[in-house]
Amino acid sequence: MIDVFDNCKQINDLLFQGKEQEARDALIILLQELKDNQIEYTPLVNHLIREVGLYLYIDTTTSDWQERIVFEAFKVDAGCGDEITLHREQSAVLSALLKGEDLAISAPTSFGKSFIIDAFVAMKQPNNVVIIVPTLALTDETRRRLYRKFGKDYKVITTTGEELGEKNLFVFPQERALMYVDEIAHIDLLIVDEFYKAGTMHGNINALDGRATQLIEAISLLGRKASQKYFLAPNISELKGSSLTSGMRFMKVDFNTVYTHVEKTYDSISGDKKEKETQKFAHLKRILETVEGKSLIYVNSHSSLQKVTEKILEFDIDMKTCGFLGLFSLWLKEHYEKSYVLAHLVRRGVGIHSGRLHRALAQIQIKLFEQEGGLKNLVSTSSLIEGVNTSARNVIVWSNKNSNTKYDYFTYKNIVGRSGRMFKHFVGEVYLLEAPPQETFPCLELDYPDVLLERIDPQDYSGQLTSEQIARIKQNEEEMDAILGQGEYRKIMKEIASYGVSKAVLEDIIEEMKGHTGEWNSKLRGLLDSNPKRWGNPLYLMMPLLRKVKHFKRRDKAIVHFIQALSRSWTQSIPEILGKVAVDGIKIEIEEYFDLERMVSFDFISLLHSINAVAKRVLPSNVDISPFIAKASNAFLPPLVFVLEEFGLPRMLSRKIQNTGILDLERNDISIDEVLDEFKLIGEKKIIEIADLSEVDQFILSNFFEGITSTP
Repeated sequence: MIDVFDNCKQINDLLFQGKEQEARDALIILLQELKDNQIEYTPLVNHLIREVGLYLYIDTTTSDWQERIVFEAFKVDAGCGDEITLHREQSAVLSALLKGEDLAISAPTSFGKSFIIDAFVAMKQPNNVVIIVPTLALTDETRRRLYRKFGKDYKVITTTGEELGEKNLFVFPQERALMYVDEIAHIDLLIVDEFYKAGTMHGNINALDGRATQLIEAISLLGRKASQKYFLAPNISELKGSSLTSGMRFMKVDFNTVYTHVEKTYDSISGDKKEKETQKFAHLKRILETVEGKSLIYVNSHSSLQKVTEKILEFDIDMKTCGFLGLFSLWLKEHYEKSYVLAHLVRRGVGIHSGRLHRALAQIQIKLFEQEGGLKNLVSTSSLIEGVNTSARNVIVWSNKNSNTKYDYFTYKNIVGRSGRMFKHFVGEVYLLEAPPQETFPCLELDYPDVLLERIDPQDYSGQLTSEQIARIKQNEEEMDAILGQGEYRKIMKEIASYGVSKAVLEDIIEEMKGHTGEWNSKLRGLLDSNPKRWGNPLYLMMPLLRKVKHFKRRDKAIVHFIQALSRSWTQSIPEILGKVAVDGIKIEIEEYFDLERMVSFDFISLLHSINAVAKRVLPSNVDISPFIAKASNAFLPPLVFVLEEFGLPRMLSRKIQNTGILDLERNDISIDEVLDEFKLIGEKKIIEIADLSEVDQFILSNFFEGITSTP
């Protein structure tokens, strides 16, 4: 039996000693025990909740009047009449934002940042809010939340090429944000989630990758148009000042709403590499057999994901899953691959999350993971720490690496911070199968790396660059203009600004074209042929350049044949495409299919835009391959179908809907907003009836409609 009074006395003693963080942790643990044992809060418990600032946890049915007043006083409208009570630190941040302050916040994962954003929009009613998020997964999650709450008053924009409304909420990763720089005249609030990705905590700003430099570019260009800025990140102790954060107040908020309990499983693991792995699998089996609630399993790479999931299939564990997962398994075999490991995993209540998956497939699994009786475990790569917000009680950390490099304390805190969830799991359980890094609290530095200085126009960054940086930019321009002609380098960089292409890649393209002008001049036009077999010569010509921007193990022949086969994405199923390349003597598993398709529609497209920009200036034929680029950028699907996958509608379901004639998804004269309106006009029920959809298809369609429907 829990001695509630004695627990409360110990918590009160900690508060009396000025140890508020320890008191808050102890109180959160007590709240979990009360929840597990179905014991209602006493007035004393409610009083302590108020004392530690966790006002949202006050139970007004059992509290004294003083606590009820606080609960109501900190209540705000978070959109569409959804009233929530903020905790003390949330209220302080919201108050500062409402006063117009520019803030850079460091706060734990469980802080509840989305409530602040929603309350700001509901209370301030701004015209334009831009939210830059790190991944498409978080784009979808944020879009669904904002559309449900504000869809009647705001246009929620997440894809490229959309027309702006009178009032807009923009949500997208940095690459898409750059495409709207010239479209948005003024921004009321610029929000950058996970802004640490634009900086370094190790002192070498030039070690940043391409996505980081694009984020810096987006922050700088959009920041100039913003009346107010709000940057968020976890676990930063200090922010080194730069022009990117000039005038912003840095707030380090050490305030958690859940408690993380860590089991140091690695202490009982020893021996050589093979012995350690055997012991790790034994512990993984033990944990999965005994834990309550749902679990996220972090792995460091795709190869580790494959190894861990294959081993889980060997475990003799009763996952107690629902019959729907069996139907979902059959659906996966039909539409992806009969031997697809995920099809076997879901029968055991296990899902997979990684950056390789089709967006719609990832969304379906997240939905099933959130449901009672759905997926119980989710094995994930680093996408776990880049925007997968779930209600997992447990996090199992298989590796202390990210890819092949040991992660730092910052990344470790992000991973373990995914355990627990406000109201659902007061205490999150973390199981470490490898030792964590040493505890450090990093200082974040934001600045302009050299690779960005190679491509930006100093006029767009007035007052933000040093004289040395401006001199370096001018030197780059002069060097490239000497090759391309006066002013041409700047024009090219404007054309490909949103693709993050470096000067080095452009130099490689120019060198290739000038060194083999005749070959490029005669072969490049082949990409405009309607017959994919004629694409071979220009594609082979590009392979050396593609390998410089994207590492892959496959030979050129496999990549070329895959691109040719992918051209049938709309007319053939994925199993049929895999079968076609197999006939050509190339075996591609479904996981590699995802990776190659992403390479084509992202990395290859960035290269093609650069090739096209240079070709129009260097080659005598002045060929323009834009029509091919447009097709490849959508993975050779109709543009609407490709975008609808981001909204949770997979291509195979779009195909069924297209075949009924109820909607024309092949049209090019209609925007994504217009087709979504058509979906809503027809309605979910009518589509199910006309398309004769299976139970799994109906589940997917329902999830899609949830994401495009606002609360009445």
